Amino acid sequence: MVNSDSGKDLIIITGMSGAGKSVAVRAFEDLGYYCIDNLPPALLSTFIKLMKDSNKELSHTVAVMDLRGGDFFASLIDALDELRGDAEVEPQIIFLDADNETLVRRFKETRRSHPLASESSPLEGIKKEREMLSEVKGRANQIYNTSIMKPKELRNTLLERYSGEKKNSFSINVMSFGFKHGTPIDADLIFDVRFLPNPYYIDELRPKTGLDEEVSSYVLKQDDAQTLINKLTDLFEFMVPRYKEEGKTQLVIGFGCTGGQHRSVTLAEYYGLALANLAPIVVTHRDISRKEG
Repeated sequence: MVNSDSGKDLIIITGMSGAGKSVAVRAFEDLGYYCIDNLPPALLSTFIKLMKDSNKELSHTVAVMDLRGGDFFASLIDALDELRGDAEVEPQIIFLDADNETLVRRFKETRRSHPLASESSPLEGIKKEREMLSEVKGRANQIYNTSIMKPKELRNTLLERYSGEKKNSFSINVMSFGFKHGTPIDADLIFDVRFLPNPYYIDELRPKTGLDEEVSSYVLKQDDAQTLINKLTDLFEFMVPRYKEEGKTQLVIGFGCTGGQHRSVTLAEYYGLALANLAPIVVTHRDISRKEG
């Protein structure tokens, strides 16, 4: 169910081609939003005037805006600048992303051509699109990386996040990852914990992960780990309230180790509990299912 307050609620869905915008807009349709696919960015200001003049029909609206609208980058940025500080309608931006490998695979599976690479490889179009959308992504209120998300998982995530919640709610996503598999592109803060002793080199701990008590105890008992925890806890308690005050709706904190199996998982699990008093928490382990070697 959509928000029941009297304000105007506009959500802009944008992001990389193939990252799941169609799935996202269907989720909002199920929540009762009035949804528009492929709204040209140049018409955003005009559409918002219509929202202000309407009674209920357009009170809660989702607009999908992407490269199909033409001249996407410049016109959308200009429109957002014009609307900055609008007390009645201030758009919230959801940016859907995925890594290049995943996007290439999806285009091949669907046998579709990328809108920026009809005569060349999908990867070339993906790189161009990522560069064009970099500023829009920087303005996003929510960023979802769908690389390892099934369509149903994305849909359920959006339904849970936007079903009856207040507009400016705030949540924290704590994630673990392995640097050997690449740095997550959607993290706001990244902490490299590879300086901690690695359980991988202990035979009985190697096949386990940071979800196992033996591994987490080994990592957390280290003096350096306790020093790190004390310093990071102070940092998070200082920063999180200020992110809220600035209107940010999601903070993604990444902990990285070599393979994403032991140290990073342990720290992500620890802060999944330690930060629960500051905001709703989601903990994800990007690379925990990958096999070493």
